[in-house]
Order: sequence, then C-alpha cells, then structure tokens
Amino acid sequence: MIDVIRAGGWLMLPILLCSIVAAAIVIERFWSLGRTRIAPPYLMAQIWTWLKNKQLDADRLSKIRRTSPLGKILAAGLIAARHGRPEMSKAIEQAGAQVVHDLERYLNALGTIALISPLLGLLGTVFGMIQVFDDIMLQGTGDAGLLAGGISEALITTAAGLTVAIPSLMFHRHFRRRVDALVLELEQESVKLVEILFGDRKVKGET
Repeated sequence: MIDVIRAGGWLMLPILLCSIVAAAIVIERFWSLGRTRIAPPYLMAQIWTWLKNKQLDADRLSKIRRTSPLGKILAAGLIAARHGRPEMSKAIEQAGAQVVHDLERYLNALGTIALISPLLGLLGTVFGMIQVFDDIMLQGTGDAGLLAGGISEALITTAAGLTVAIPSLMFHRHFRRRVDALVLELEQESVKLVEILFGDRKVKGET
C-alpha cells in the first residue's frame, strides 16, 4: 500500500486525506441519521398524554426539546401554541429549518469529495504522463518496459481518485434520500401536533 502511494506521487496525499474525511463523514452520518434518534416513535403519544393530563410543564418541555430533533420542533410549537395556530406553525417552521440544516451537516463536504477526488486523480495522471514523455525525449522508446511502468504509475492516481469518488457519491446520494425521508416524517408529525391542538385529530394509541 505504501509503495502504491509513493508510486502515485505527492497528489496521492490529498486523495488519501479525502478518503479519510469521507470515511469519517459516512460513519458519523450513519450514527446521526438513525430514524429512532431523529424521530422517536412514541414521542407524540407521550406529549398527548401529558397534554391530556395537564402535566406538560416547563421541565417536560425542556425534556422534549433535548430528546431528539423531532422533540426540538414539537417543543417550539408547543411553546408558541398559546399565541394561536399561525404563531405555532411559524415556530415549527423556524425550528424545522434549523433541524434540516443539522440533518444535512457534512453532506456538502461529502459531495465535494466525490467531485474533486477524480479530478485530483486525473491531475496526478497528467503530471505522470508529462514525466513519461520527458523520459521518452531523453531516452527514446527503446525500453518498452520502462515506458509501460511509467504509464502504469501515472494511472495510479486516477484509479485512487475513482476509488474514493465512487463510494463517496453513493453514500452522498443515500444520505440525501434518507434526509428527505426524515424531513417528510418530521413535517407529518408537526402537522399532526397542530391538528391535535387546534383540530379534532386524535393520536394513535389514544384511549
């Protein structure tokens, strides 16, 4: 592995750095974008129980806010509910915008890595081919083995760049789809809370 990195030249270093950063982002996003961490399934039922029993005080609101991104949105809506439906919807929208921003954290960086890694690899190959042609000018084409080895080394960075870019792009698309699905679920739960407080909707599991 070290020999491959050395053969690829100095541009292998930023490609290697990109691979480390991409791997760290993928691991962190898999951990952070778990469905139960973002939208606990029984949070709405718990809130409804506290509302129905008139037990929703400041301490419980603070607890709801700390539980999850969904809790942060719902807590903002519950605090603003006393001012009417429009203010509640506005508070939910503002809190939701912040939550969505947090859900998309590092995804732009992952997408950037997917874009620049093959370009870095191509740049390394261009430099390598320039060196090969310089060797041809100095030594001629008599040594086919030397020529083939030089071309092979020149292509290492392209292969390395693509090796980093392809999985980075796949995970970037995957996390984008996951964020979209989570945002839709957060919106549905938020609308449900508004309808519970200002409409006739009931919570699933309510007796």
